Amino acid sequence: MASAAARSSRSSRGVSNSSNDQDTGGALEEKLKVFKTDHFDADNFVQSKCQTMNEKEIRQLCSHLLHLKKASAEEMRKSVYANYAAFIRTSKEISDLEGELLSIRNLLSTQAALIHGLAEGVNVDSLSTDHDSSTNHDPSSIVDKEPSDVEKWSIEFPDILDVLLAERRVDEALVALDEGEHIVAEAEKKGTLRSSVLSSLQSAISDCQRRLADQLAETACQPSTRGAELRSAVLALKKLGDGPRAHTLLLNAHHQRFQYNMQSLRPSSTSYGGAYTAALSQLVFSAIAQAASDSLAVFGEESAYASELVVWASKETEAYALLVKRHALASSAAAGGLRAAAECVQIALGHCSLLESRGLALCPVLLKLFRPSVEQALNANLKRIEESTAALAAADDWELTHSPGGTRPFSRSSNALSTGVAFQPRLSSSAHRFNSMVQDFFEDVGPLLSMQLGGQTLDGLAQVFNSYVNLLINALPGTMEEDGEIDSGNKIVRMAETEAQQIALLANASLLADELLPRAALKLASSYQAGGKEDNRKKASERQNRLPEQREWRRRLQRSVDRLRDNFCRQHALDLIFTEDGDTHLSAEMYMSLAGNIEDTDWFPSPIFQELFLKLHRIAGIAADMFVGRERFATILLMRLTETVILWLSDDQSFWDDIEDGPKPLGTAGLTQFLLDMEFVIQFSSQGRYLSRHLHQVIKDIISRALTAFSSSGVDPYSVLYEDDWFVEVAQDAIVKITGKVKAINGGERDLNSPTASISAQSMSSVRSHGSS
Repeated sequence: MASAAARSSRSSRGVSNSSNDQDTGGALEEKLKVFKTDHFDADNFVQSKCQTMNEKEIRQLCSHLLHLKKASAEEMRKSVYANYAAFIRTSKEISDLEGELLSIRNLLSTQAALIHGLAEGVNVDSLSTDHDSSTNHDPSSIVDKEPSDVEKWSIEFPDILDVLLAERRVDEALVALDEGEHIVAEAEKKGTLRSSVLSSLQSAISDCQRRLADQLAETACQPSTRGAELRSAVLALKKLGDGPRAHTLLLNAHHQRFQYNMQSLRPSSTSYGGAYTAALSQLVFSAIAQAASDSLAVFGEESAYASELVVWASKETEAYALLVKRHALASSAAAGGLRAAAECVQIALGHCSLLESRGLALCPVLLKLFRPSVEQALNANLKRIEESTAALAAADDWELTHSPGGTRPFSRSSNALSTGVAFQPRLSSSAHRFNSMVQDFFEDVGPLLSMQLGGQTLDGLAQVFNSYVNLLINALPGTMEEDGEIDSGNKIVRMAETEAQQIALLANASLLADELLPRAALKLASSYQAGGKEDNRKKASERQNRLPEQREWRRRLQRSVDRLRDNFCRQHALDLIFTEDGDTHLSAEMYMSLAGNIEDTDWFPSPIFQELFLKLHRIAGIAADMFVGRERFATILLMRLTETVILWLSDDQSFWDDIEDGPKPLGTAGLTQFLLDMEFVIQFSSQGRYLSRHLHQVIKDIISRALTAFSSSGVDPYSVLYEDDWFVEVAQDAIVKITGKVKAINGGERDLNSPTASISAQSMSSVRSHGSS
């Protein structure tokens, strides 16, 4: 069916747009005719449509219809809430119009009665005159007519109403008014009362209704009128036919009572914003709850009155929020008191949420008004963390120590939990300060999740961490002068002079980004788990939606750490390659200048690669102490530093211009030294377990390029070079001589958890085969 419909749709595309519009409109009108008939049967219609559908299609149709039903209900709810004010205003205008129409009706009735009475008087006089003239003024023809019982009751009825109103016997007055209206209706229908009497009775009833309504309104407006008395007065006013006025008076009465109770509450009498918020919340939301109960008891669930109640409650909530902001939130936000601000918000939301059982969802009103103040407090806290950390960084000696007593240890794994072993982080003084402030910060931001500020909180913390990483980058020697793009706000930071201090910078950043900050951020999720059982499904769904957000946040932290590591590697690579005068230790001349018989040479790796190996060896020893339990980060650091040097060699165009097109060709001795240096890098990085696939591939490409350059002279490199075992042997002997350690066999044992575990110390033969291919 779907394919046939699709073919039909494609075949009809050639028809003009205008004809399509007309046909579509006509077809739609034709389809809707079936619903307009008086004998439309929904069950038969559905069965006729579903006969050709299988179970899956029917389930999909039902699911689609349910979705449309929910969407329609949600749209209707939004439309109703969005037009509350207009709805209430229109209802009041209609009520006023009904009152005016009633007044006009009474006036017309009075005028008609007067005119009818005058007409009757004229007719009676004329008839009397005619009758007198015809009967010769016979007195016996005039008979006095006695008033009926109804007329007598009508004459006495206004006095009865006056007495009931004077004695404030409201219930009896309502009964009397009902009786009077019943008699008026009977009289109009059967003509049992003269027009003058009927008009007088109607005027008396209208006047009594007006006076009783004013009396009830006055009673409802009295501050002393409460509880059952207020509801009774409002109900009586509703029975008089003035429901909108009665409902407005009910809400105003609760507002006045709240204002009266507010007189005993003074912000200056409390030294704590939370106490003021709690006291004010109790007054406001209890008044709204009582008003909702009274409205439901008197007026039921009529939409007009329910809408007016929601509008009134929203205005009361807005006024309450402004008071809380003025007397509690403003000072806390300005001073950066996030905990105090969050607690005030939590107290307010706790009281406000109790109204949801009464159909009043007012929390969005509070969140909208509280959000700017809480954002101000949030930003002030983040700024304080940044400034406090920067101040300590100016005097930080970059020595890693355990926490001076403020940070709680935490376990690194489930095994640690079972054995009772806890990990105590080692950081420098500024990093300890940063971590402790972040831990306290996340203790305060739990309530912010309900304000949809969780993402903003994580973003702000990522920015603060990035600012701290900028300080660490500036602590590297030479970075501040060369990397003008790093913005640290011109803050002074103490230089990390030694390699141990510089690696401590990396230890600070990596431990914060990998473990401490993510662990602190988990408090957001744990604080969000608190709540009622009815919200568990919704909370679980929202927590699931936040997982990608938190993963992206951790990636942002890691990118900041990568910037610090890249700057570290670049600075150390530059120190190796260049001299203080700007000359280079790694040039083509150091290989092209070598000549002579390779058999008579005492082969050893070039000095720059010896220095690279020694530097890596030192860094590995320092990192082993600083990155306890995080050996992977140390391995990646050594890997990146080695790659930085080799990539510089691979990308140095002047080096390769001299090798490939230099004034003199690369000799056998130079090629042998170059290949030995590359093999030396492969061997020590393999034994150190930081030979990455990328590094190995770059070295293979470099060797292949050198072999190609040598072959351009017409000499086969494989005919003059040593076997590949010789390069491996010499490289390993060099490692032993430099470090004084026993030579490793086949690269030694490999760590299965190392990022390079799958890469073996491949021999020079694999590199040569790559170069010859």
